[in-house]
Amino acid sequence: MSFPTDLEIALSADIKHIREIADKVGIDREDLEYYGKYKAKIPLKYIDEDKIKNSKLILVSAINPTPAGEGKTTVSVGLCDGLNKIGKKTIAVLREPSLGPVFGIKGGAAGGGYAQVIPMVDINLHFTGDFSAVEKANNLLSALIDNNLQDKKRTLNIDPRTIVWKRVMDMNDRSLRHIIVGLGGSNNGITREEGFNITPASEVMAILCLSKDFEDLKNRLGNIFVGYTFDKKPIYARDLNAQGAMAILLKDAIRPNLVQTLEGNPAILHGGPFANIAQGTNTIIATKTGLSLADYVVTEAGFGADLGAEKFLHIKGHYSGLKPAAYVLVATIRALRYHGGAKKGEYENPNLQFVEKGIENLKKHIENAFKFGLKPIIAINHFATDSEEEINFVKSECEKLGVRAILADEFTKGGEGMTELAEEVVNCAANCGNNFQPLYKVEDAVELKIETIAKEVYGADAVVFSQKALNQLKSIYNLGLDQLPICMAKTQKSLSDDEKKIGRPKGFKVTVREFEFAAGAGFIIPILGDMMRMPGLPSVPAAEGMDIDKFGKITGLS
Repeated sequence: MSFPTDLEIALSADIKHIREIADKVGIDREDLEYYGKYKAKIPLKYIDEDKIKNSKLILVSAINPTPAGEGKTTVSVGLCDGLNKIGKKTIAVLREPSLGPVFGIKGGAAGGGYAQVIPMVDINLHFTGDFSAVEKANNLLSALIDNNLQDKKRTLNIDPRTIVWKRVMDMNDRSLRHIIVGLGGSNNGITREEGFNITPASEVMAILCLSKDFEDLKNRLGNIFVGYTFDKKPIYARDLNAQGAMAILLKDAIRPNLVQTLEGNPAILHGGPFANIAQGTNTIIATKTGLSLADYVVTEAGFGADLGAEKFLHIKGHYSGLKPAAYVLVATIRALRYHGGAKKGEYENPNLQFVEKGIENLKKHIENAFKFGLKPIIAINHFATDSEEEINFVKSECEKLGVRAILADEFTKGGEGMTELAEEVVNCAANCGNNFQPLYKVEDAVELKIETIAKEVYGADAVVFSQKALNQLKSIYNLGLDQLPICMAKTQKSLSDDEKKIGRPKGFKVTVREFEFAAGAGFIIPILGDMMRMPGLPSVPAAEGMDIDKFGKITGLS
């Protein structure tokens, strides 16, 4: 008998009306803005700073993932269900999925098996329109820039060659990475180089996720850096009077979205930046809303802990003041095999030798957690192909480092398969003495902040700056942006900046190829290696396996 698909499980769920979910966490039904029966937006008035101080934030991250990912969202949802099952009032607060991965290679991001947020199809597609609003706000600024270039009476004298702002679209489309706009004569705008990023890489998305309220959102939008004038003066979105109209487009998107898990527990999904090219965490507003409504909040940080968790702690922590009470690191046996040298096609085959080599990746992430003042709990996300021998080895090695490794069986058992992990999370939140401390001060020099992350988190020997990066670094200092947190853009597949260096690489240097900066969001972006802000589709996109019949039945969406 084959295991039912994620979609079959989601469609067979006993889904509750969203009013019942609101009742569970004390939200007045009259305060909700309904998007059908199973989705609603929560007003910002439910944020309670006093309640937040007494609630426990559980951060979920992972080791460096295989291309398919290691199931952080599935573990996060399962842990939420597990905590509720042992009597702890808990909300999962997660990111919204991007359509790019859904139709590309990775699939949806609503969990899986019996640990999902629902309605899964809606969440993986257009949901409540937040991504569309971010896209429109971003592209409105692009339109205003090009309009100002065209209008000689009200021109700001922007040099088109210096414009760094790009349009966005929530789809993988490599042909849009580098394009020419304004062709077709003088009535069609000024001809210039342009390009598209994917919507999760938009600075507007980063701003939405780091804003504390609507006024803060507007101010950050106004601070977006556009480019320079011909006489080298910086131009910001506020110089184009763009922030008001952009904020109007985000008036609904700023409010968190309430949905539920398969087991009828509340979940908030809001915001969706990637972690390899952005900060990789949901909104501050959503996290604080969750902490205001529940005693425990389970949240995740994208990709491996060297990206998502580091950025959660150094960027989101800096702007929100939030600290994790407990820290869960997700590992899979298949990823440990991968980091131990297993090739494609071997990931699912039990092999203790590969795991013995690959465990070094997990050990590095454990060491990093202690550097931040956090004692991690290891969640071994269970797959049917895991051997008892491999699981016991991982548990034993973790025990030697003073941390517990617990089997997470949420995929096939839901919350029931997560009660042991839930009990340990509660214990650790109360007794582990977690006290997050940043590895750098924002006042440090930019070079020092980058070197600290590279050496302490990645394990690099040194950082090399290209001449282009050094020139751009001067601009960062001249603009007074040097005292901002760092948002490294690098591959998620390795601790280094080279995706081929699996496991725990040693004796390497990382190279800062160039810099970008998000003056509105409030961070500096060193780009390591060849990072793409607009992915392409794989040779066989997931979209080719999807269909919908005349009755509205969808197949192939996971």
